[in-house]
Amino acid sequence: MTQSHGFDTLQIHAGTRPDPATGARQTPIYQTTAYVFRDADHAAALFNLQEVGYIYSRLTNPTVAALQERVATLEGGVGAVCCSSGHAAQIMALFPLMGPGRNIVASTRLYGGTVTQFTQTIRRFGWSAKFVDTDDLAAVEAAIDGDTRALFCESIANPGGYVTDIPALAELADRHGIPVIVDNTSATPWLCRPIEMGATLVVHSLTKYMTGNGTVTGGAIVDSGKFDWSASDKFPSLSAPEPAYHGLKFHETFGNLAFTFHSIAVGLRDLGMTLNPQAAHYTLLGIETLSLRMERHVANAIRIAEWLEKHPRVEAVTYAGLPTSPWYDRAKRLYPRGAGALFTVALKGGYDACVRFVDALELFSHVANLGDTRSLVIHSASTTHRQLTPEQQKAAGAAPNVVRLSIGIEDANDLIADLDQALGKAGG
Repeated sequence: MTQSHGFDTLQIHAGTRPDPATGARQTPIYQTTAYVFRDADHAAALFNLQEVGYIYSRLTNPTVAALQERVATLEGGVGAVCCSSGHAAQIMALFPLMGPGRNIVASTRLYGGTVTQFTQTIRRFGWSAKFVDTDDLAAVEAAIDGDTRALFCESIANPGGYVTDIPALAELADRHGIPVIVDNTSATPWLCRPIEMGATLVVHSLTKYMTGNGTVTGGAIVDSGKFDWSASDKFPSLSAPEPAYHGLKFHETFGNLAFTFHSIAVGLRDLGMTLNPQAAHYTLLGIETLSLRMERHVANAIRIAEWLEKHPRVEAVTYAGLPTSPWYDRAKRLYPRGAGALFTVALKGGYDACVRFVDALELFSHVANLGDTRSLVIHSASTTHRQLTPEQQKAAGAAPNVVRLSIGIEDANDLIADLDQALGKAGG
């Protein structure tokens, strides 16, 4: 499939062809560990990266490869690598870029688990993160130093639904010769194409909207193929000789696919964050209806956010699709199909009202997930963001008086009725 095809066509056909052995139209689940080599020379060529093919399912698998091609096509990238979760995708994205003493500059408006990963876990690798309000471009630029190796943001931030000005960040990053990594989980490529806005890498939790049915965990890193990894000495993993492959230089050898090949040949080889083929199969099925689901998600979110904003027991709604949002104009400009279906609601009555509200909901499922066909709710301050300080919670849009809603594709009238009865029980 080519980029000239429409999104609705690509989400069904990209990456998948009739199975050459059986003619099966749906991509089979290749439930195998290893693949037979034609002969010794074939095996040696594969291990030397002189030929592309299948060796071992920690590295490559036909079902996963089909998903990688589909995700890369939808995002407008040259290649993609799928892995075991969204968190795995973030580490995989940073792995070729970082080294001891290096840092990233990250948005303060990130999923709580990402903030914890960047403030705690990556320190064990000798990496660090500086958190900055990405609306303050002067502050972002001031945070960049000689050891900075990437800017990191979410296109539509979890939990507050804040929309990022990706083109502005990309322009700034270009001046400093560093890549921009965008987590596009909440938007999906149907609402936002970060690579077209200047992003270098796009990461996904495939667990969410891409699969859309709450059945699997998975992650993906999409390579734009547009960054010059050899322009400076900042990225030796991609530009310098690789000892494990007899001095091969990934950028020199693989050109615009350097990051993709490195992530498979080194990242998956050594980190082992492999996506299993059954999960890849479920995600391929989910993506076939992505545009249909996202259109309904957005339509429901707009209607429900407008209703909530007028409710007497609601203090504020953060949805960027509302004209009262400070990011409304940006969302209209950069995300013309809509501002997603994830946002927060601040309730009068504070923490206690939030707890009563969550417990009283019937159609909304109380789970630590988002992007399902079902509508979901969570009190972020006591769950997904509880490891953060109060200041970090507030900056991320997860204050104690706030609940996060992920609006599904049910009948909007039924969802409003459920919210109404729960707000009545919440008090405030």
